[in-house]
Order: sequence, then C-alpha cells, then structure tokens
Amino acid sequence: MDKQLIVEAILTALEAKLAVARSSTQRAIDAATDEETVPEHKYDTLALEASYLAHGQAMRVLESENELNLMRQLKLRDFSQQAIAVGAYVELEDELGKQQCFFIAPCAGGLEVNYLQASIYLLTTQSPLGKLLKGKREEDEVTLTIGEKSKIYDIVTVR
Repeated sequence: MDKQLIVEAILTALEAKLAVARSSTQRAIDAATDEETVPEHKYDTLALEASYLAHGQAMRVLESENELNLMRQLKLRDFSQQAIAVGAYVELEDELGKQQCFFIAPCAGGLEVNYLQASIYLLTTQSPLGKLLKGKREEDEVTLTIGEKSKIYDIVTVR
C-alpha cells in the first residue's frame, strides 16, 4: 500500500471535480448573460435566478480549489506506531466481517477513490466516524452510533 499513490488518486479526483465546477460555472454565467434571459417585465426573474446559480457555482469552484490546495500540501507520514490523525490510511472491519478502507483527509469527506481495485473513502476528523477514529490505534475498537443504530468497527490497519 503506497499512500503517495492514494494521494495522487485523490488529487486526480479533486482535479476532475474542479473541472466540472468550472464548466458548470461558465454555463451558469452564459445563461445569466444570454440575450434570451433579459427580463421582459418586472416579474421575469430568469436572469436573476441564473446569476444566483452562477454565484453558487463560483463558490463551488473556490471550495474545490481550496480542497485541491489542502491535499497538495498534505505531508505524508507513517501512522503504524502512532494514533490516527489526518494523513492516516485506515482499514476497518465491522461485526459482519466487512472491511472498508479510509483515508483521513483534511477535506473532501465522502469522496471515493479507487486504488488497486479497492474503494477508499475520504473521512475528515469532523465526521462522526472520523471523530471516533481520531487518536485511536491499530487493534482498537470503535462504536459508531447514529440515531438508534450502533455499529462496531475493529481497526485492522493503520498506516
């Protein structure tokens, strides 16, 4: 398991996300400034709505750029003898024996990347599971409770 290759996969996914956001922003700007969106009367709000959409898409571009910059600045280290923190690769196993792979990231929680035909999910330390894992070590156990449901995870691998 090469964490640098995982980070490269994450960067590729974030760059693709940024490209989509930029494209969406441009389409929204084009719609807001198109001749067909010029208001015909005071109740015609198509141009105004399109400008709101363009602003929202521009904010999405900024967020994507920030995520990309944070991931580029991430310093990788080995966590095999340390507590889980940002930059750790973690494998969990639930009580049914199902394993899941996570990368503790500074941002982009929920993003899924593929590495060696395995799915790796990004977790931030602000997420419920990320909060539980922070500070834990290999062979520890955590219990995630959401609503009335609880799920127990064994920490199998930390790198």
